[in-house]
Amino acid sequence: MRAAVITIVAGRHDHLARQRAALARPQHHVVVAIGDGEAEHCRRLLGDTSDVIAIETQPEGLPLARARNTGAQHAIHAGAELLVFLDVDCIPSAALLKRYATAAGNTPALLCGPVAYLPPAPPTGYPPADLHALATPHPARPVPPDDEIHHGGDHALFWTLSFAVTATTWRRIGGFCEDYVGYGGEDTDYGQLAARAGVDLSWVGGAWAYHQYHATETPPVHHLADILRNAALFHQRWGWWPMTGWLAAFAERGLARHDPATDRWVAV
Repeated sequence: MRAAVITIVAGRHDHLARQRAALARPQHHVVVAIGDGEAEHCRRLLGDTSDVIAIETQPEGLPLARARNTGAQHAIHAGAELLVFLDVDCIPSAALLKRYATAAGNTPALLCGPVAYLPPAPPTGYPPADLHALATPHPARPVPPDDEIHHGGDHALFWTLSFAVTATTWRRIGGFCEDYVGYGGEDTDYGQLAARAGVDLSWVGGAWAYHQYHATETPPVHHLADILRNAALFHQRWGWWPMTGWLAAFAERGLARHDPATDRWVAV
């Protein structure tokens, strides 16, 4: 099965270089670079080892949904039968592509591999042979044994850090909703689109991705406007609120509140 790896980039170029170094060559790597000058920077960094596509940012924020759709369409046009999406922060394990390909051959599904989180990189970079020993799996996601695939997963747990679909399944689901712009919501929406299309969510043991360290903010206050806007869009489309943990945390900090009269979350 001919695979393409699709990565969205808007900064974090050191993380991208480590990801590229971990991919076997001549693996087709589609890099969707968002923003002015980003594509040129990625081409200088990666040389001819990746297929770099430029798209513009939007006033409201990064068009993540549109970027993923653009990368998928480009990969399929180039002949890809399996689309493997990796966050720019993720270093694939040596078995990731093989495990996704094995799982894709069984039944149409939205395939998610386990993600483990790395500590800050030492000055010499992460030692490739020791990534698994250094990393800590995400506590809120299933981690099947490396030789197992667990079907019937909860579509609300879908995330975009590391996932794969066949080109046929991609067309069946229909791609990401491009009304989402900026941080949050488009991944949960895609999981619901998959459920509506009758596409199973499967957790693929052994398809490890290792998330490189970067500073985070909890809750992500600098994405407050994005999250409120995208949560309202999701609620309009599906009838329930996503990202409830973040919404509650914003409320606790006096940054947002739920208006019962309009059933909307608004900034304070």
